[in-house]
Amino acid sequence: MKTSLKKLLVVALSAPFIISCSSKSPDQKAFGEPMFDGESLSGWSQKNGKAKYELKDGVVIGTTVSGTPNSFLATEETYGDFIMELDLKADPSMNSGIQIRSESKPGYQNNRVHGYQVEIDPSDRAWSGGIYDEARRGWLYPLTLNASAQSAYKKNDWNHYRIEAIGDTIQTWVNGVAAANLVDDMTHEGFIALQVHAIGDDEAPGKQIMWKNVRILTDSLEQHNMKSDAPVFNTKNQLTKAEKEDGWKLLWDGKTTEGWRGARLNDFPKNGWVIEDGVLTVLASGGAESAAGGDIVTENVYRDFELKVDFKLTEGANSGIKYYVDTAINKGAGSSIGLEYQILDDENHPDAKLGNHEGSRTVASLYDLIKADAGKPINPVGEWNTARIVSKDNHVEHWLNGTKVLEYERGSEHFRKLVSESKYRKWPNFGELEEGRILLQDHGDQVSFKNIKIKAL
Repeated sequence: MKTSLKKLLVVALSAPFIISCSSKSPDQKAFGEPMFDGESLSGWSQKNGKAKYELKDGVVIGTTVSGTPNSFLATEETYGDFIMELDLKADPSMNSGIQIRSESKPGYQNNRVHGYQVEIDPSDRAWSGGIYDEARRGWLYPLTLNASAQSAYKKNDWNHYRIEAIGDTIQTWVNGVAAANLVDDMTHEGFIALQVHAIGDDEAPGKQIMWKNVRILTDSLEQHNMKSDAPVFNTKNQLTKAEKEDGWKLLWDGKTTEGWRGARLNDFPKNGWVIEDGVLTVLASGGAESAAGGDIVTENVYRDFELKVDFKLTEGANSGIKYYVDTAINKGAGSSIGLEYQILDDENHPDAKLGNHEGSRTVASLYDLIKADAGKPINPVGEWNTARIVSKDNHVEHWLNGTKVLEYERGSEHFRKLVSESKYRKWPNFGELEEGRILLQDHGDQVSFKNIKIKAL
């Protein structure tokens, strides 16, 4: 077969152009750094369940095992801000996810993995790329918030995921389609993990999910940040879809003083409290109890309820969340009277070592009555913590950052004995009101609050 001189000339002239387009320039690198060495699972460890993980031909394969909880192959290194890309393929009957900024601690549900999860959902619900809060708050960004992304995931095929976690914003893409765009600041750093979801006892084991080309970038993120066009959902002072369905209500709207007043005022205090960027802060005024702006209380009263409040301490600060408060009881000096979930910097405030019952003035304790568990999970000063109070049929629980730290029965013989030995013994029937107000305390130290939510039980 002969080739004309004209054809040879065209090929010769075209070849350099073809080579230059298909080759990488000397300074052009593949995105980020590989998270697997291609030969082993070194740098990763398994948590919680006993699903099988193996590396084969550069692909990480997770296989379901019966009778075991959710399994997680987690990085030994923790990550804060990053951009991550990977390819994955899941059995169409499986549900799975990619954990980011996640944790596993002895003080939290016996080392249960918890934190943000980027969803892998081949089901007809099609929420792949949405964000679920594993073992904490549930769905934060279901794809009902961005229905246009529900068709991005390809069943029985490889899918490309991109995850950007920068500051308080987490954004996801599935096969190039913007999926979730979440603003949330509960956790700033943690491990990354690949989940194999638990299966029911009646399901056959051996289903698989596979991951490959797992790469991460932790530097110069602003140069690689993509602009998501997915609708933004900011969790600050907002109810998630799951919370609304579960009957939660905002107790503070994040913007105004509506629904609140001074404990000894008809209106909200004119000084001592500030609202800024969705945060309600009682200002420092020298550490005196209710001597500046004063305590604030809800205009409504509550009987059986579940209450959640995020709080942030400054160094040496003291405050509290009181419940079953009747502002008419104490008209003298000091704070209004009620049961108190203590808020305190245990390391730097002397109250941590005081009280008629040892340790009962430490953070999350029932103030002056019952000490919170010593192993309670408390975040450092300057970081947000979540208080939770559950009261139903006189049974009360205090929770801190997802862990129950004490419980008691209002009106019981034991409770009344504790009261008789405390500073509250002078108040008849202390803590036994059928209903009362919720109070945030002004103890003269700067403490901030947000995400104040309540549910009637």
